[in-house]
Amino acid sequence: MTAPREVSGIKLSVSPAVTSRGDGRIRIETRTDGTHAFIDVNDTGAGMSAELLPRIFDLFVQSERTLDRAQGGLGIGLSVVKKLLQMHGGEIHAWSVGVGEGSTFEIKLPRVAAPAMIKSDALPDKVPARRVFIVDDNVDAADSLAELMRLEGHDAQAVHSPSEALKQIESFRPDIALLDIGLPEMDGFELVKRLRERPALQRVKFVALTGYGQLEDRRRVSESGFDDHLIKPVDLGALERIFRATPDQA
Repeated sequence: MTAPREVSGIKLSVSPAVTSRGDGRIRIETRTDGTHAFIDVNDTGAGMSAELLPRIFDLFVQSERTLDRAQGGLGIGLSVVKKLLQMHGGEIHAWSVGVGEGSTFEIKLPRVAAPAMIKSDALPDKVPARRVFIVDDNVDAADSLAELMRLEGHDAQAVHSPSEALKQIESFRPDIALLDIGLPEMDGFELVKRLRERPALQRVKFVALTGYGQLEDRRRVSESGFDDHLIKPVDLGALERIFRATPDQA
């Protein structure tokens, strides 16, 4: 067996590993081209459709699930994997012949020497910690986004209906409120109108979460009392820019 190699802080062995669970099999292989290390993960599982493949690393994108969500999954894992790899200068790609034909994931990482010490004044400014209130009737999406915010160092709370939002938002005292437009009971436009009427919430930045980004949609969002809007699936870079531009609550 070849000795493990250090690649971007990860020890790799070039020998393939195979594991199985039930009727499925997963094969993991590593290789190098001299400047990059590659990790190939092949499985014999559910596979992916051609329509899903271009979006598989987007936040909250999932394949078809049963109504009771018995297969689980929050639609956040692959997006987090991609972000972590990009932070290390890496890439990830996915292939599948089709549904029921298994999947292949290729991870590419640079082979690098141990980095030199970096002066603290050369590091980018850390995104300030924010209090983030999330309103979305998609329970998995709301809870996953809240958990992701906590992993990034923010304080987050998710609720799943306008009535919950009206009851809980003032006690949470958010800096930013992310409101889904397509809510039950009342839509996001009506909800932000009611929240804007509360004196205690005057300094909160309200951001609409919407599946539409046409000029007319942007105009309506702006006229309804929102400060900004994000297109689903949420782009984390755009959300970070909003966090940086949001002043702290007094």
